[in-house]
Amino acid sequence: MGHDVNIAYIMVIMVIFQVTTAYLLKDQAWTTIFVVAYCFGGVVNHAMSLALHEVGHNLAFGHSRPMWNRVIGFIGNCIIGVPVSVSFKRYHQDHHRYQGEESLDPDLPSEWEGYLFRNAPTKAIWMLLQPFFYAFRPMLRRPKAPTRLEVINYAVQIVFNAAIIYFFNLKAYLYLLIGTITVMGIHPMAGHFVSEHYLFKEGHETYSYYGPYNYIAFNVGYHMEHHDFPNIPGNKLPLLRKIAPDYYDVLPTHDSFAMVVWNFIFNPSFGPYARYKRPDSMDPKNIDAWEKYMYAY
Repeated sequence: MGHDVNIAYIMVIMVIFQVTTAYLLKDQAWTTIFVVAYCFGGVVNHAMSLALHEVGHNLAFGHSRPMWNRVIGFIGNCIIGVPVSVSFKRYHQDHHRYQGEESLDPDLPSEWEGYLFRNAPTKAIWMLLQPFFYAFRPMLRRPKAPTRLEVINYAVQIVFNAAIIYFFNLKAYLYLLIGTITVMGIHPMAGHFVSEHYLFKEGHETYSYYGPYNYIAFNVGYHMEHHDFPNIPGNKLPLLRKIAPDYYDVLPTHDSFAMVVWNFIFNPSFGPYARYKRPDSMDPKNIDAWEKYMYAY
């Protein structure tokens, strides 16, 4: 359903921008690095992670050029600090295909998460640790052997990290990594992790957000639209909503990512347990073989 090559151009600009910023901050105080990383650089890195989401759906160069999407993913991934691009694609496809299924949806919190993090202090800790849950939950729930493309992703990231440390210093690399981790935690930008599928209204499993963060987040807020049509690039999702108002305008939405985070932490009705859960539609053992072909690119 189309693609948007501007995603690739924006990704390259963000990489250049963040590398330049890392260089300028390499000799600054740690306080300055943390503040800039949380308020500024981490926002850029989070936007990059959402660009990697678009690339994971092959929306930068289209499905006819899968390797072009992988290559721009390798490039954009560099400023994140850790290799995620290819692995995210593999597990994210499972989220779309098996949404809410206990053993197959990597986005669904585990039962022990729901049990341990159920009051305001512990939910705040859960939000702080969100980047680690998001990274390791899929691998613990349903481990997958690394593919050739993942190995390339790891190698590119290691070379980039080593170059930043060698030519700049360790502090410059940590600026990038700190931004990635902190803005995935308690930060308005991370509100989309909670806003998308947590049950803020009974009977509704997926929600959209139409606020200003979409301008710097590749329209990730148009999440209902994205799940209905995952092969439409983010820049076209507002048009989709416009041509189908009878469907989308009657659905509950979020008005503020910051309020989503606040309500998630302080409202006792919400928490990691507030998700729809379904029985598995397939035995995980039966889908490994055809996945090798599906995720080759």
